[in-house]
Amino acid sequence: MAIKFRDLVADRLDGKVVVEVFPNGQLYDDNNVLEIMLLGDVQMAAPSVSKFGFYSKEMQAFDLPFLFNDRMAVDRFQHSHQARQLLKSLERKGLVGLGYLNDDFKILTATKPIKAPADAAGLRFRIQSSQVLEARFNVLHATSIKKPFSQITTLLQDNAIDGQENTWSNIFSKKIFVEQPYITVSNHGIVSFLVVTSARFWEELSEPIQREIQKALDEAIAFGTHLTEKYSDQAYKRITASHLVKIITLSDIERMQWKDTMRPVWEEFTDEIGKELIDAAYQSNTGKR
Repeated sequence: MAIKFRDLVADRLDGKVVVEVFPNGQLYDDNNVLEIMLLGDVQMAAPSVSKFGFYSKEMQAFDLPFLFNDRMAVDRFQHSHQARQLLKSLERKGLVGLGYLNDDFKILTATKPIKAPADAAGLRFRIQSSQVLEARFNVLHATSIKKPFSQITTLLQDNAIDGQENTWSNIFSKKIFVEQPYITVSNHGIVSFLVVTSARFWEELSEPIQREIQKALDEAIAFGTHLTEKYSDQAYKRITASHLVKIITLSDIERMQWKDTMRPVWEEFTDEIGKELIDAAYQSNTGKR
C-alpha cells in the first residue's frame, strides 16, 4: 500500500510532494511513531488502531471482541458517517486520520488446544498495548503480556508466552505456525491500521495538494486491502499444507460461547467508547449504515 501510494504521488504531483517509505520499523516502531509524528520527524504512518486508545477513547471500539462478523461489516462501518467522525476525534490530539487499511481477523495460536474459553485460563498471551485487548484475556483468566510484534518469535522460542493472537498472514510471515502447534480459528477481532498525519503538517499543504494526496491514498488503500485478502488466503493454504499445526474450527454453538464469555468487555468500555458508536458498528453486520 505504501509503495503504491508513493508511486501515485510521484506520478500526479510531479515532485511537489515526495513520499519516502521506511518499512519494518526502520525509523520508529508503532509504539512511538505517533509521538514522533507530533514532533515533526515523521509525516505519515499507519499504526494499528489498537495504538490510538490514548489519543481517542472512541477508537477502542475496533478492539471490542466479536464486534464484526466479517470483513464486509468492517468495511461498511469504516465508510459510515460514524467512522468518519471517529477520524475527526483524533484532531483533539493534533492528528489527522486519512483512512483505514484492514488486514484480517485475529485467530489464536497456543501451546495447547483451545476450543472453549476455559481452555485459555492460566496461559500467557502476547498482545498489543491496549486496555481493551488486555480486558479480553482477563475475562478468559489468562495473562496478557504487552510486547511489540517484532518480538513475537523470540518470545515463543524463549517460552516467555504460551500463545498469541494474529492474522493468518502474520502467523505465516513470522513463522509462528512453526513454534505453536495449535491454531483456533476464533475470528474474534479485526486487525486494522489507520493512516494518519499530524495536523501541523497537513495544514501546511495547500488544499489542491491535500486533495491529490487523499485521492492517491484512497486508491492505495483499496489496492492494499485487496492484497491483504490475497495474502491471507495464501498464508492459510501454506500453513495448512505444512501439517505442522492442528487447526481448530469452532462450531456456531462454540463461537456463541466465546461471544457470551467476552461480552463483559463491551460493558466495561461502553462509557469510554460510547453506546451509540458501539451500536452503529454492530449494526454494520446487518448491512445497514
